[in-house]
Amino acid sequence: MGKVKVTGLEFDVDKLTNSIENAVTGEVFDTEITRLSAKDNRSIKKAEWLFDWKKELKDSTKEVYKLTSANNPAIIQGLLSIEDKQDHIFMHLIESSNFNKGQNKVYLGVPGNLVAYACKVAFERSYQGFVAFDSKTALIEHYQRTLGATHFRGQRMFLETTAATKLVNQYFRD
Repeated sequence: MGKVKVTGLEFDVDKLTNSIENAVTGEVFDTEITRLSAKDNRSIKKAEWLFDWKKELKDSTKEVYKLTSANNPAIIQGLLSIEDKQDHIFMHLIESSNFNKGQNKVYLGVPGNLVAYACKVAFERSYQGFVAFDSKTALIEHYQRTLGATHFRGQRMFLETTAATKLVNQYFRD
């Protein structure tokens, strides 16, 4: 079976947390976001991910990041692919690990954490936090409500400085 062709991002912002939160116990775990390396690439099994992350990693125009818990850096909680467009960051892909999807997910807050990281990168690169992405049409209102994203036109959405600041402050307080 071939990998899914992306026609807009489809991720559920289940809850904006301070990090990631155990869905059952409410316990919060500190997270780390680091570049996905060739070594990590070997631990990414195609059957466990909807998207072809190995292909993303090979694309020199993209930066791929992994979200892990600070106390267990070997387990990838989610992945993010971004591109520096010289005046904003563009999110190509975002995905939670299989065990963080659906009704029985282990952790809440993974997508919010990854989007906040994209905003943080946009601030670090002097883009005033601007992040753009293409959304599935059915999720435009969800991203407006949960992330404070603005619908530009078609499927294009963006996070501007105010919304990006809120997300970065939520997840990255230091």
